[in-house]
Amino acid sequence: MDFYLEQPEKVQEKIEFVFKVIRTVQNVPKKFLEHLTGTDGLYEIRIEFESNIYRIFCCFDKGKLVVLFNGFQKKMQKTPKRQIDLALRLKDEYFNSKKK
Repeated sequence: MDFYLEQPEKVQEKIEFVFKVIRTVQNVPKKFLEHLTGTDGLYEIRIEFESNIYRIFCCFDKGKLVVLFNGFQKKMQKTPKRQIDLALRLKDEYFNSKKK
């Protein structure tokens, strides 16, 4: 939520638009949501606004997109490994907490 609130209003509107697409479209285009290769169920929500690229990591729980992890503004071609590692750690923490 912090990531979202830190963004300018126009970027927030674009994030909301992409979330709406994910909620309402049966087959979400890869330009909005894509599985990260080499991960176990980690996806990135893809937001582009003007010349900026934003990513929010997420996963599915029982077929529903309910888990949103870290978000960041992408500044290079390749997604930073530390961002992926953080998202994977948060994903593990989420599912481990459900087992308790």
